[in-house]
Amino acid sequence: MKVSETDYTLAITAEDGTQYDISDFADDLGWEENEKELATSMSFSVGTDNEQLLKIIKLGCLASVLSSGKEKVRAYINTAKVKSTGSKDSITVKAYDDLFTLQKSEDQLYFAAGQMTKDVLTQIFAEWNLTISNYTGANVAHEKLVYRSGSLADNILDILDDAVKKGGEKSILRSTLGQIEVVTRGSNQEIYCFDEDCSISAESETSIADIVTRVKVVGKVDKDEGRPPVEATLNGLTQFGVRQKIYQREKDATAEEAQTAAQKILDEKGKISEKVSVQSPDVPDIRKGDRVRVSIGDLNDDYFVLGVRHDASNGIMTMDLEKAVIPAVAEEEQKEEKTYKVGDVVNFHGGTHYMSSWPGSKGSSAGAGPATITKDPTCANNGGAHPWHLIHTDGSSNVYGWVDEGTFD
Repeated sequence: MKVSETDYTLAITAEDGTQYDISDFADDLGWEENEKELATSMSFSVGTDNEQLLKIIKLGCLASVLSSGKEKVRAYINTAKVKSTGSKDSITVKAYDDLFTLQKSEDQLYFAAGQMTKDVLTQIFAEWNLTISNYTGANVAHEKLVYRSGSLADNILDILDDAVKKGGEKSILRSTLGQIEVVTRGSNQEIYCFDEDCSISAESETSIADIVTRVKVVGKVDKDEGRPPVEATLNGLTQFGVRQKIYQREKDATAEEAQTAAQKILDEKGKISEKVSVQSPDVPDIRKGDRVRVSIGDLNDDYFVLGVRHDASNGIMTMDLEKAVIPAVAEEEQKEEKTYKVGDVVNFHGGTHYMSSWPGSKGSSAGAGPATITKDPTCANNGGAHPWHLIHTDGSSNVYGWVDEGTFD
């Protein structure tokens, strides 16, 4: 896409359901998706000289940003601040998508052991009248899940984090066109590349401030039994000192499962963090969790979008990125299927040769060595049990009879 041709439309759906295009009156339009937050937020301001606008822009009304005729974000107005400067008044609006409800709500959750991630999240969303339209994220069996307090958003993020510890891929939860998506991080089909010619600036920072270098796996004990037993200790980059996390094995988990979960913590948090920020012309399609390619200065790799801020008014976008570690997929060696025919000289591996090709035929031992194919599985009256007939070509083998499939090459 050509970012120079990017256009934006800001639409407000009034209380009576009528949609108004207020793009010509809006300033400071932008939206953002931040790390560790579920909801997308939108902000803009408009002059209030127009009395019609005052009647349209009300708390709870839907605001939508469209680009090239396609909706990129929709959010409900939560805050409207009126500011007077001399003779000019303006109203500044803050809006959030429908996941904001979960960020601002608490609930108690209980799920028995063995339930899958998708089933757990589906049950939570159903209670809040939210529909999952696309689920391609982690889907693993959990141990018992109990949440007595905390925001629903934090608890949901914890469930997704637990899915990673259980071997699932890291997943991104987001709202698209008013419905919920749970997708594998970096699963976007279209990957945008940012180089020096199409970017404004880039900066990177490495840190060990939040590194975890040791994980202890502890078992469960009753209240009166004192300190829980240490079942395993996993060390990482301890040359930076010991920064320890405790992983408590649930009674429903095996020791092996607990160690796998602990290793996942080390894999994710036990490395030197590198965070990159790139500012470029705005690409409205880019969302949190997407994978992008950066080739600017010393930065030349794939990255995951941790957060993104779209400044539509100025046509600028700022992305917070984390280096993408893409697991290498081992390519299976594709063995070329070799075909054989009568007259081919092959290498007999040694084994048994039979008096006929039929099941139950008498067999005897034959040594390995070169042999000529004299009959193949297509010959008349082939019994199929020992479908190839070989005759040795020299004295190194004594094979002279019917042999099994796979006994030569």
